[in-house]
Amino acid sequence: MRYIKFHEKGSIKSALVTSQQDVYVIKEDNYTDFYYKLKDSNLTADQYIKREGLNKSELSLESLDLSIPILPEEIWAAGVTYQKSREARNFETKKEAEQKQTFYDLVYDAERPEIFFKSTARRIIGPNEDVYIRSDSNWQIPEPELTLIIGEKEEIIGYTLGNDMSSRDIEGENPLYLPQAKMWKNSGSIGPAILMPEAIEDPYSIDITCKILRGGEQKFEGTAYVNQLKRKLEELVHYLVFENDILPGTALMTGTCIVPPNEFTLQEGDTIEISSSKIGVLRNGVSAVR
Repeated sequence: MRYIKFHEKGSIKSALVTSQQDVYVIKEDNYTDFYYKLKDSNLTADQYIKREGLNKSELSLESLDLSIPILPEEIWAAGVTYQKSREARNFETKKEAEQKQTFYDLVYDAERPEIFFKSTARRIIGPNEDVYIRSDSNWQIPEPELTLIIGEKEEIIGYTLGNDMSSRDIEGENPLYLPQAKMWKNSGSIGPAILMPEAIEDPYSIDITCKILRGGEQKFEGTAYVNQLKRKLEELVHYLVFENDILPGTALMTGTCIVPPNEFTLQEGDTIEISSSKIGVLRNGVSAVR
């Protein structure tokens, strides 16, 4: 079961989507509250639909103008959690020939993962909106990532897709520039739906594909699986939550295993499609900051 939000006649509505793509409109407009309402009542989403006597909507999922399914006050991210990410970070710093181990190698193998603050609610967008590229960077890419929705304590209450937009040249110039390489207006997106934990037995089986289109032509495509992740999802959540003040509904991007070629950079007018067979398609256009 997936939880979505969509635009209809000037308002935003919520719905549940079954594995058969059937849409059931619900009145609950806050995913975190809805999740714990089900948990407190010992109900699955299917049971909730039956208990409430909800009828299948005539709306098709494909026809809906999807909105961001949850607007977290904070979005955090984990870095260098896949081998591909480790290789990309090392290339950015151009240190491979100068030393045997970089600090990216060290954090990849360290007990403590890299956790950093990615965004606030006002800087994150949902499906079918434009992410922005910086005017002071010449090497910018999307980073497709499984994104966790964190509930009370360290509970993972949902899975969605995220785009951790990154300026590779800024980060590569100096690691202390990471906040500028990661955070600016419209520098990330999440969506299009939240996959509920009851609907996925093994989250490491989730597939992620990224396509970048330019003028209708596909310029890049890559696919990965969460089982390529170096660390456990619960481990990343633990290090984020430990002695921190994390509100239920916080999002955690878990790192990327899909990186475009080193000579590639995003341009205005590009379209980014991040998809998963279990979650849906997160589609965003690309614009300059305005």
